[in-house]
Amino acid sequence: MPELKYHRILLKLGGEAMAGPNGFGIDPAQAEVLARKVKEVHDLGVQVAVVIGAGNLWRGAQGLALGMERTTADHMGMLATVMNALALQDALERAGVVTRVQTAIEMKAIAEPYIRGRAVRHLEKGRVVILGAGTGNPYFTTDTAGALRAMEIDAEVLIKATKVDGVYDGDPKLDPTARRYDHLSYIDAVNKRLKVMDSTAITLCMDNDLPIIVLNLWQEHALTRTVAGESVGTLIYK
Repeated sequence: MPELKYHRILLKLGGEAMAGPNGFGIDPAQAEVLARKVKEVHDLGVQVAVVIGAGNLWRGAQGLALGMERTTADHMGMLATVMNALALQDALERAGVVTRVQTAIEMKAIAEPYIRGRAVRHLEKGRVVILGAGTGNPYFTTDTAGALRAMEIDAEVLIKATKVDGVYDGDPKLDPTARRYDHLSYIDAVNKRLKVMDSTAITLCMDNDLPIIVLNLWQEHALTRTVAGESVGTLIYK
């Protein structure tokens, strides 16, 4: 077992991580793949909290474009994150990982309400904790929810899992000359408008000195290599 650099992490996933080939909906097979990746790092003894988005089920921008009220669109997105959380919980439990879902909007019939102390206790007992419904407030993205929850549970790093192996100065799919950053300061990540995370999330991490690692989740052993201290993806820090 490798020596660990990070013992408690917040893993921020996009909703697309749960989708099938068409990029929409919840694919149970994809959820199982994702669960195996989380289990791999959990089995090393890392305490794992997860915040997941809802882009595979609902994009509020589409509703806003048709005149939908912003708060309504955001609340729908929060509910969609809970659907993803429950699907991931099911896949993890079937993989043998004890998991709890907590939600910022109370829905006691299906999940625990988010209580910081209880979430930390679950982590200390070796349970994966999936934090759904964002912050519970409109106008805040799940990136910001991930940063906030990472601070609240005293995570040592916020890992932003994507399909790209780090942060580039352009779109590597469109520009073959795009350069990947190994390291970035918080300020550069905001000022260069690199679209890593929204500026509120990055600023929150900057103000509290929480490092962010952006990596390709689908690269083999990317998570386990990261928690062991290997240089994977792009590190955004002070």
